[in-house]
Amino acid sequence: MKLVIIDYGAGNIKSIQFAFGRLGVETTLSSNKETIMEADKVIFPGVGEASSAMHMLRSHELNTLIPKLKQPVLGICLGMQLLCQHTEEGNTDGLGIFQTKVKRFATEQDIKVPQIGWNTVENVTSNLFKGIPEQAFMYLVHSYYAEMCPETIATTTYGTSYASALQHNNFYGVQFHPEKSGEVGSKLLANFLEL
Repeated sequence: MKLVIIDYGAGNIKSIQFAFGRLGVETTLSSNKETIMEADKVIFPGVGEASSAMHMLRSHELNTLIPKLKQPVLGICLGMQLLCQHTEEGNTDGLGIFQTKVKRFATEQDIKVPQIGWNTVENVTSNLFKGIPEQAFMYLVHSYYAEMCPETIATTTYGTSYASALQHNNFYGVQFHPEKSGEVGSKLLANFLEL
């Protein structure tokens, strides 16, 4: 299997590579269009700020490539948010795969922002979560969240309920970090490999 991690300077790359390595799968890190297009599966990672990340995607012309991909694509954290229509972070337009918007947690809800740590995922409705129980704990670090929409395949509550996983056709996105979520996160990555 050819598994490619999109390299655009905004990623939690090493931990993702190690996580797939534990599953016996080698990864290729690349910003090359042909390499990405020829992959069996694609990981769209992301840690950082949305507007600068979109700038990096545009500079590699990946903003036009990613929406055309036909193989399974998994966006993680900021990667998932950039697959949405728009994010309040930097007032940035995303790639428009998921028909929802990304908003900042409201600090007046008496919650700490960013959300850092373990929280449960609920209402799971996809093969991405096969064998993962309701209210499994995943690890999250984020100040922005995707609003609920018809493409929501899992929810999490932190002050408000939000979409912690999304799916549209071959595109999947998770707000949490499966590569940092122990055995449950490893199971989700294994499920992605089986899609």
